[in-house]
Amino acid sequence: MPLVGVQVTLSGRDVTVKGPKGVSQRTLPRGVEVEKTADELVIHISGRSRQARAMQGLVRALLNNMVVGCSKGFERKLEITGVGYRADSKGGNTLLFQLGYSHPIMFELPAGVTAEVARDNSIMLRSHDKELLGKAAAKIRSFRPPEPYKGKGIRYADEHIIRKAGKAAAR
Repeated sequence: MPLVGVQVTLSGRDVTVKGPKGVSQRTLPRGVEVEKTADELVIHISGRSRQARAMQGLVRALLNNMVVGCSKGFERKLEITGVGYRADSKGGNTLLFQLGYSHPIMFELPAGVTAEVARDNSIMLRSHDKELLGKAAAKIRSFRPPEPYKGKGIRYADEHIIRKAGKAAAR
């Protein structure tokens, strides 16, 4: 994987990637070694077992996500659908949700994740860590998952909800 605009530091089994969007650090599993050449990382495995080959692919994907995240960053868009359902940003990394419950839901974003709430009830999450971004988006979606009859709830922007016919259609 080419290293454009980032610095990679290897020390034993620890890999650190620094770039304009942030810093990522990860410890590699046993049996996988990473070698840094002039402008790319090369991944070697110690054995030829199925487990070792799987770890090689996993480490390659994780390192690629670290490099891309620290250079470009990742985004995840969530859409809120429903009458009276809305989200507001409450300074810093706190989001306030009104989702039809008797109480508002306050959600503190993890460090490294930023959110931008748009006027059309959509939330754009941004981070340099793809794993952390996915966890935050999944947690927000879990507050009110989309239901199949009217489609109300929080869904990913690229998610397709299969709609069901109500009981009036059975007649």
